Amino acid sequence: MELKRYLKKHFKFEEFRPGQEETIESVLKVRHTISMLPTGTGKSLCYQLPGYLVDGPVLIVSPLLSLMQDQVEQMMAMGEKRVIALNSFLSPQQKAKALEELERFRFIFISPEMLGIESVLNRIRKLSLSLFVVDEAHCISQWGYDFRPDYLKLGEFREKLGQPLTLALTATASKEVRKDIAEKLHLGDWNEVVYSVDRPAISLALEFASAFQDKLDRVVELVKYLKGPGIIYFSSKKVAEQTAMHMREKGIKNTMAYHGGLDSESRVLIQQQFINGQLDVVCATSAFGMGINKENVRYVIHFHMPMQIESYLQEIGRAARDGRDSIAILIYSPGDEQLAYQLAEGELPDQYQIERLFAFLIDNQIAYKDLADRAEDLSVICGFTEIQWRIVEDYLCNIEALDYKMDKQSLLQLIENRLEVKNTKIKKMLGWIHTRECKRKVILEMFGEELQERPRNCCISCGIEMDHYKETEPSSELSPAAVDWKQELAAILLMRERI
Repeated sequence: MELKRYLKKHFKFEEFRPGQEETIESVLKVRHTISMLPTGTGKSLCYQLPGYLVDGPVLIVSPLLSLMQDQVEQMMAMGEKRVIALNSFLSPQQKAKALEELERFRFIFISPEMLGIESVLNRIRKLSLSLFVVDEAHCISQWGYDFRPDYLKLGEFREKLGQPLTLALTATASKEVRKDIAEKLHLGDWNEVVYSVDRPAISLALEFASAFQDKLDRVVELVKYLKGPGIIYFSSKKVAEQTAMHMREKGIKNTMAYHGGLDSESRVLIQQQFINGQLDVVCATSAFGMGINKENVRYVIHFHMPMQIESYLQEIGRAARDGRDSIAILIYSPGDEQLAYQLAEGELPDQYQIERLFAFLIDNQIAYKDLADRAEDLSVICGFTEIQWRIVEDYLCNIEALDYKMDKQSLLQLIENRLEVKNTKIKKMLGWIHTRECKRKVILEMFGEELQERPRNCCISCGIEMDHYKETEPSSELSPAAVDWKQELAAILLMRERI
């Protein structure tokens, strides 16, 4: 099959990016495939092109509603009308209509939560799926950096859908994580397409700041100095908001904060404004960037230390998608790792919460199969966050024989093991910060790779010419007429309603 001819026909591209052609060939040979391609290399094409070459719809599982919506809108903008997202953005009436007319769609995006609804799953079972796609597949692995308990059920859902041909896509997954993905999805035999995690166009810089205010002042200096647009990553929603406000006060007008605490309309609007060049800087938590199709991000700054190398790579990979030189700057202050350790602990339930849970289960003789019916009560009584509860519920619901004492101990051991993994990743990240070796070389060694050739402006250890990334022209002020927020939002919401 002349894939390049179809590439040009459907997408107007002359050449494939690294890994795309190999992944598509594997899928067309009816091989279950795990594909690890660098951020920004166009992983979505790996299921979109096969969708035009085979019979039957493509089902794409995606972890974020904003990511899903962005991909749907991009495909619609390219002229594809047979695409839909089944998620909580749909009203009950829209959802009912979509399910009724599901056969007319070629590409169906869905959240794992929606796929878990029995009526939705049964409706999809009636389709002859050509491909089952798991986007951001590292989310299924407890060893991955962005573990999502809802992804754990995808193997079971896949079995109920008749074990369709499967493509798992990720940008950063170690050999251990890739094996875990295959096991959790019940793939049996599978093919792997694995490309280097290296991004030669991105220079790896590191700076040290003695205190919070010094770091804040340095970020303002960098944003005024560097050629944009850019993204600044934070581990705190509050600090992201405060920094965006501080930057606007310092004259950097086209700046907004983005995090999971915003309502969905605000998140979509900020994404669209950034993509369309109406924002120069986004102060964001890790919720921003996944699937954002913006080629010209010139810098990524980390205000807080990432919790692991994998998320660092994922986030700096938002830059240089057009292949042009860009820079990633991590600003470290002594003690920054304490926030990372606190966040790691906060993602998991503690011993006190588990003790309260089992005391309540024992007093009320609640079976694990009935946990879903008591989820709201138990979350309040034990103080579980949403992700803490999902971890607990998923573990206990997979236990067949009820033994409160043994089950409590095994759950506590699971939590301890997972926390140890997280803390180990933080220590590796800290070690990378303090190493004097080539930063790029050390990262590649973590993924079992060797550095073949050092690019110009490789990293802070090898030397960086900062003027290479300097803004040469003053950034233009955004005139009031350039953006009408209400019209922009109305257009986005209108696009969502097309079914």
